[in-house]
Amino acid sequence: MITIGSVVDGKYEILKLIGQGGMSKVYLAMDKRLNKQWAVKEIEKKARDKNNQVIIQSAIVEANMIKKLDHPCLPRIVDIIDNGNVIYVIMDYIEGEPLDKVLNEYGAQPQDAVIDWAKQLCEALEYLHTRKPPIIYRDMKPANIMLKPDGYLKLIDFGIAREYKEQNLADTVSLGTKGYAAPEQFGGKGQTDARTDVYCLGATLYHLVTGQNPCEPPYELYPIRHWNPQLSGGLEKIIQKCTQLNPDDRYQSCAELLYALNHYEEIDDVYREKQKSKLRRFGIVAACFLLSLAVGFFGQAMKTRTNNADYSNNIQMAVKASTDVEKVDYYRKAAGIKPTSKDAYIGMINAFKEDAVFTVEEEKKLKKEIIPHLTQLKQTQDYADLAFEVGKLYWYYYDYGKTKQSDNQVTRMKSSIQWFEDAVSYGIKDTDYYYMAAVYRDIGKFNRDITLNIEEASDKGKYGPYWNNMKQLLSIVDKNQGESEIVKLEVYKLAAYSIETYARKFRTDGIQKNDVYSVFHTVKQSTANISAATEKTGEMKMSIMRRFPDTEKAIENAYRNQ
Repeated sequence: MITIGSVVDGKYEILKLIGQGGMSKVYLAMDKRLNKQWAVKEIEKKARDKNNQVIIQSAIVEANMIKKLDHPCLPRIVDIIDNGNVIYVIMDYIEGEPLDKVLNEYGAQPQDAVIDWAKQLCEALEYLHTRKPPIIYRDMKPANIMLKPDGYLKLIDFGIAREYKEQNLADTVSLGTKGYAAPEQFGGKGQTDARTDVYCLGATLYHLVTGQNPCEPPYELYPIRHWNPQLSGGLEKIIQKCTQLNPDDRYQSCAELLYALNHYEEIDDVYREKQKSKLRRFGIVAACFLLSLAVGFFGQAMKTRTNNADYSNNIQMAVKASTDVEKVDYYRKAAGIKPTSKDAYIGMINAFKEDAVFTVEEEKKLKKEIIPHLTQLKQTQDYADLAFEVGKLYWYYYDYGKTKQSDNQVTRMKSSIQWFEDAVSYGIKDTDYYYMAAVYRDIGKFNRDITLNIEEASDKGKYGPYWNNMKQLLSIVDKNQGESEIVKLEVYKLAAYSIETYARKFRTDGIQKNDVYSVFHTVKQSTANISAATEKTGEMKMSIMRRFPDTEKAIENAYRNQ
């Protein structure tokens, strides 16, 4: 059994325990060579449990299976270490929290958010089902779905996933979580297939949208409007079809389910009845149209006027508030009144940056306001601007995983990638704003993926584009006269770290020595010019300057004989 502070395979320093099951534990670890965080799953071979061999075999199958996959909703495995008594699986460390924790804390989730999650999960499962051979996940449940800070999902724990074998009449082992698992997963009722995952996803959506755990009394999946009459009849029909006992009565693929989710309003019985009613009432409506229109406009105008006044009042109170906590509270109230207006969110972001730290608690507050309305926000013209500001908030200020011994710069970059991706996807092409978001995104992706690329010897040719992006980011920051000290210092630190770590790689990819030295001297001079108005930026400045001798030595070693 590993202990906190120990080092696995001479590379992975164990920082803390972050989860455990019956025969395995998961730790947060720091790669001492690359200053990158990983999750380390420890499986004991000699535990006294009748299912020990099944668990060990599942862990090995899980690791080998995931290593072949490449999908944004799925984690990556980068190393498998067998020391005789224990197996260590080194995998992506996923920031965020499982949806079962979200349910425990907040209860039933907003319908729009659940439908958006359902579409992401459908796409992930369809990807698995279309592998050759197909992979059946078999353990979909809220505890196995991680909600990341950017609002996107990661599917974890492939311990009971299996490859579909056409010649098999039934699965070898019956595994799954009762309440979420399909009937065919128990009792030798046939081999599990894609329709099994459809059932598990349906049960999971039931739990998310109603807050009712299918593992607890009444142990029955009632129609979702039994618990909340305001929910969509179309979504109710989809979940009921997913969870039919007979696989032939379910959606036959996740692609079919995804289509239904994209058109859930069209199969809503209320929606259909409204369509029929429109025809019956056409004459009456035509006669009353002008009167109804006038009344409607008047009522809407009064409502809009009241909402605008309340919204503006909360914004003004936030500006006048004396503490950051009060500011955030007023901005949250404003966001609740007009959830698709960016000003309240931008105000919250600026308040979070006041102390130069974006804490996990502050992250929860921001997510609680943005995530339920993310689908609507993406339809507004201001969403790209908002996504860009959220991305910068994570990139420069997020403090999750930061310790006195190690910086969390890679963690911050990883948490920001999807927000910058959204800023690019929803922004206006060929503008400075669009270009900046793309630079941030690509630098983040490089630092997220480079360790795995090195492990797989597929990193050649990736350092040249990264170098160009790094130079562009330095140029963007230096040109902005109003940029904060902490933003500039973070960029200088990243540039110095990149040169120190990848100098040899830059040379291999054709970056000239004088180019590297030019950037190094610019970073060195720019860092020295920072006045350091606060104790925090003063410490950052000194920490960066202490690295310069090692950075310069790395350049000389890399470009020796040139």
